[in-house]
Amino acid sequence: MLSFRLPLYPVILLSLIWLAIPAQAASSKEDADAQSGAILFRDKGCAYCHGPALAGTIKGPSLADIRKDKSWPPEKMTDHILNGGPKMPPFRESLTDDEIAQIVTYLRAAKRPVPPPLPGGSSAQSAPASATPAPQN
Repeated sequence: MLSFRLPLYPVILLSLIWLAIPAQAASSKEDADAQSGAILFRDKGCAYCHGPALAGTIKGPSLADIRKDKSWPPEKMTDHILNGGPKMPPFRESLTDDEIAQIVTYLRAAKRPVPPPLPGGSSAQSAPASATPAPQN
C-alpha cells in the first residue's frame, strides 16, 4: 500500500492562516462599527448628556466603564437606547437598528476610537431633538 505523507509544517502553517482570515474580517467589521459608533455618539447628541469623553455630565451618567459593567450587557444597552430610561429619552424613532448596534459596539470596545474632527472645527454636542422637551403653552 502506498502512503502519501505531507510535510507537517506547511499544513499547520496553512491551517493557521486559514483560521486567522475570518477572525481578521470579524475584527475589521467590529473596528469599523466602533468607528461609526463613535461618530454617531458625537453626531446624534449622545455626547450632550454623557460627555464627549464618556465621563458624564450633570444631564447623564458616565459611560466610560460601561463595557466592564456586567449589569449592562449589549442587549440591555440596546433596549435602553431604544426605549429610554428614567432620565433618558427613547431614540427608537431617531436611530436605526444598525446605528444602535454601532453605538453599542463603540461603548463596548476595549480601545474606543476617536471620531474624526468635524469639518470646520464645529462641535456636534448640541441636544438631539428627541432629548429636547417640547415647549409648554
